[in-house]
Amino acid sequence: MRVLVVEDDRDALDLLENALSYFGYEVTTATDGAAALEEIRTGQYRLVISDWEMPGLTGVELCREVRRRMSSGYTYFILLTARTGTHNLVEGLRAGADEFLSKPVDPEELEVRLRVAERILSLESRDVVIFSLAKLAEARDPETGAHLERIREYCQVLARHLCASGRYPELDGDYVHLLYLTSPLHDIGKVGIPDDVLLKPGRLTPEEFEIMKQHAVIGGTTLSAAAEAHPRAKYLQMARDIAYTHHEKFDGSGYPYGLKGEAIPLCGRIVALSDVYDALTTARVYKPAYSHDVAKNIILEGRGKHFDPEIVDSFLANEQRFIEIRERLSESIEDPSVCPTA
Repeated sequence: MRVLVVEDDRDALDLLENALSYFGYEVTTATDGAAALEEIRTGQYRLVISDWEMPGLTGVELCREVRRRMSSGYTYFILLTARTGTHNLVEGLRAGADEFLSKPVDPEELEVRLRVAERILSLESRDVVIFSLAKLAEARDPETGAHLERIREYCQVLARHLCASGRYPELDGDYVHLLYLTSPLHDIGKVGIPDDVLLKPGRLTPEEFEIMKQHAVIGGTTLSAAAEAHPRAKYLQMARDIAYTHHEKFDGSGYPYGLKGEAIPLCGRIVALSDVYDALTTARVYKPAYSHDVAKNIILEGRGKHFDPEIVDSFLANEQRFIEIRERLSESIEDPSVCPTA
C-alpha cells in the first residue's frame, strides 16, 4: 500500500519514511500541505500521515481539503501532533481525521495504527468488489435482479438459525455476515456461458445443460485465483467455495465434482437450498412460479438427497420468514395454486 507522509521537519520525516519502508509500505514524502494536496490529487494514496503544525496549509486544513474532494475511494487520514486537550481532538475529528498519533512517534504504535487503517480500507474494497461482481452477473442474466437479493436474505435466515443451534463451530456472526455478502456471487461464472445457452427462451437440451453446468467451474476458478492472490481476504475464499459447490448434492449426485455430505462446504450447502427454493418460487419462461407449499414439498423430498437434512430442518423452522422475504422482494407472484408439470 502506498503511504503519503507530510512533515516539514526533515529528521522526523526521515524517521517516518524509514519505519514505513521497514514495515513494507511504499512511501512518498512531502514537506508541506500544498505539495501533499497535489500528490493526493493523483489518486494514488488512500493512506495519509500528516503533521498538524506546518507552514502554509496545516495538517488539519489538508485533512479538510481531502474530505471536500470527490474521490473514488476513502482516504484514511492520520494526524501527528504534540497537542493535547479535548478541544484539539474535537477540531481534528471535525476536520475528518481518522486517527491521531502523538509526537515523537513510537514506531511500534505506528505499525499497529497502520494495520488498523488497512483493515478498515479493506472493508471498503471488499464491498466494492462484491457489488461489482454481482452486478456483472446481473448484467449477463436478466433473471438475476431480485434473485440476488432474495438469495442473500434466505441464506442469512438459515445461517442465523444454524448459528444459534451451536452445531457448527465455524458459524458465528462474522460467518453469517460474510455469507450474506458473498452469496450473490454464486452464479458469477455465468458471465462465461455463451448467450445462446444462457439466454435461451426455453428449456435447455442435455448438451446445452452440460455447457451451463460449467458456470460453477468458471466462477470457482475465477474466485480461486483472486483468493490465492489475496490469502487474507476471507470473503474471497467463501465466495470461491459457494461458486464451486452450490450445485453439489448431499448424496454426491451433484456437480461439478460430485462432493458428498459434509465434504461440501457449509456455505455451499446453505446456498444450494436457498437457490433451489428461489428457482422453484420464481417464474421462468419454461415454468410458472410454484407456491411455497409446492416448493416446500420438493425440498422435503430432497432431504438427505439433494439437501443437508439439518439445513432442511432449519428451512422448516423458518418457513414464514422465507414467505415474507419472497413476498417483499418479488416483482410479481403468480397463482399460488399452480403446480409443477411433469
